[in-house]
Amino acid sequence: MAQPRFAADAVGMVLGALLDVVFGDPRRWHPVAGFGRFASLVERRTYADDRVAGARFALVTVGVPVVAAAAAARLTRRRPLARTVLVAGVTWAALGGTSLAREGRVMADRLERGDLTGAREQLPNLCGRDPSALEAPQLARATVESVAENTSDAVVGPLFWGAVAGLPGIVGYRAVNTLDAMVGHRSSRYARFGTASARLDDLANLAPSRLTAALTVAAAPVAGGDPGRALRIWQRDGGSHPSPNSGQCEASMAGALGVRLGGRNVYGNRVEERPTLGDGGLPTPRDVRRAAALSVTVGAAAVGLAAAARWWRGR
Repeated sequence: MAQPRFAADAVGMVLGALLDVVFGDPRRWHPVAGFGRFASLVERRTYADDRVAGARFALVTVGVPVVAAAAAARLTRRRPLARTVLVAGVTWAALGGTSLAREGRVMADRLERGDLTGAREQLPNLCGRDPSALEAPQLARATVESVAENTSDAVVGPLFWGAVAGLPGIVGYRAVNTLDAMVGHRSSRYARFGTASARLDDLANLAPSRLTAALTVAAAPVAGGDPGRALRIWQRDGGSHPSPNSGQCEASMAGALGVRLGGRNVYGNRVEERPTLGDGGLPTPRDVRRAAALSVTVGAAAVGLAAAARWWRGR
């Protein structure tokens, strides 16, 4: 029998995942939005165009919520019901799998109807690329890539760190991932200040991204794919992406779906040429739906694995 606190963590993660399935992201008073406001306040007080200031910023903005989560976990060590409720609420706030799959299906709907304007309006809900000049195949590709990457960021990552470190792990991972989205991207303002946040996110996602890729390979038959092909493409192409983590998820997704990802991406005034991942043609709206189904399946498997691992730690 697992110790009560570990059992409460395991049950709380499962309940939080079920809340995400039923309700999606919280509609109001989302804790991640509150963290974003806190991080913006800290940035205004600490910003300087150098890496040391960025490291201090990351230390404060990640350290404060992690310490608070550790204190809450300690206070509920002997109160399993309260701990279960707390972990469930935090897990629900940290996960985004249901909303991710829903946004992918909306994109598929619009592409299938030939609603190119609507599809371009939908893309910012999934990624930061400039959609204004994208045609249907490029919109589908961007969606599949976003679903692949965010299955790790919004689902597997929080659950992995919840299994490793409980409540502080979930909170810390979500803080790191949010910081990367805020200041980790390449721009004149954040080229140096955002370096620590970006590298911290890379480190936090080393294991979750590879677990996501492995689960995508295993789940390939759900989308009519071949696990052997998915594994081959992951091993061949996963390391060619400029990100040490995104390429793992995107390559395995490309192999599972039998499509080709990568190519030219436009982010405002910045243009990136990404390497090709996979051997097939460009994704179709049907492939977008298959990617969403794979994401849901991978998320469900990750919930089971995380809860089992946390339970086992308490034995």
